Amino acid sequence: MARFITVFVFILILKSTSLVIGQKTLTDEKVNYLDLNWRHVATHMPAEWYGSNEAKMAADSVLKYQTKIGGWAKNSGFHTGNVNQEEWKRIEASGIGATFDNGATTTEMKFLARVYSVVKDERYRESFRKALNYIFKTQYPNGGWPQFYPYRKRNGAYSSHITYNDNSMVNIMLILRDIMNGNELFEPLQINDELIAKAKRSFDKGIECILKTQIIVDGEPTVWCAQHDEFTLAPANARSYELASFSGSESVGIVLLLMDVEDPSADIIKAVKGSVKWFENHKIEGIRVADITNGDGQKDLIVINDTTTSPLWARFYDLETGNPFFCDRDGIKKNTLAEIGYNRRTDYVWYVNSPDKVLRRYPVWAKQWGIERNE
Repeated sequence: MARFITVFVFILILKSTSLVIGQKTLTDEKVNYLDLNWRHVATHMPAEWYGSNEAKMAADSVLKYQTKIGGWAKNSGFHTGNVNQEEWKRIEASGIGATFDNGATTTEMKFLARVYSVVKDERYRESFRKALNYIFKTQYPNGGWPQFYPYRKRNGAYSSHITYNDNSMVNIMLILRDIMNGNELFEPLQINDELIAKAKRSFDKGIECILKTQIIVDGEPTVWCAQHDEFTLAPANARSYELASFSGSESVGIVLLLMDVEDPSADIIKAVKGSVKWFENHKIEGIRVADITNGDGQKDLIVINDTTTSPLWARFYDLETGNPFFCDRDGIKKNTLAEIGYNRRTDYVWYVNSPDKVLRRYPVWAKQWGIERNE
């Protein structure tokens, strides 16, 4: 029996060792960084990789494609060299193209900070500072940030709206928060006290904007739209199928950011409690979104009944009825996912489960600050 146990333990140790070796091989040898997406390369590679020749090549590419105003265009594979040259020439000529959309600019800033921490090339630090000044320059007096600056007027004027979509404004504020709190990622950059103080003022103004744009219904705070008018602060339309609404998706990042504020004010506490109540009241239970192959042999999505699954939330809720809606490029609201065309149905995220992060975290947060759930 003892011999059997000894052999069994040895096998377990051998398997564990094999797994570790296998993971190392998978990460270090088999996966080519050129096959990874830019956001992963910029922020999730092993720490030592950011001192490699590959990282320095990517950093030099990041410098090359930084716009004169300080930001970057979106969806650029700087590590691969596959930057759209025609698009870049247009941006260079017009000056329009720098954005915070899809993690642009904030992703490049975090990448440069990582490379600088190892390489100590002053060009990377100066580029980071230029981008930080771009953040300061583009903030509205009301505390919000646009999606693009300078604004893009084609395809509508929504690029100038205060933008929460895809966590655009939240990403900016997370960088500001980390700078003012001395996060280790930015510590090697030796950001001076003046810029740190400026980052704090900018962050505080951003919080004020978040509180001012929260949608109020019958005197009670709820959640946010994916974008708000930069003048009136009201919920605003974006693309033709992205109508003004209560956002079941973009509001999540906002609430999590508010929960991270140290010593939250009474207004922040009220905002968080209101959003949590809204999420609880608007969860959709008993359904899930399933992948299928339709009659034309295409991959498709359908909503099916399933009482065993976790709750979902719609991406958009009607501002008048509070009901979920779905929309095609014609801008006409539909009640179900099945009613919109194939392209929009399958190439967009209409249901999310991310609000569950807020609901799971809330009790801990409320206890931390002595808040009764039914206050």
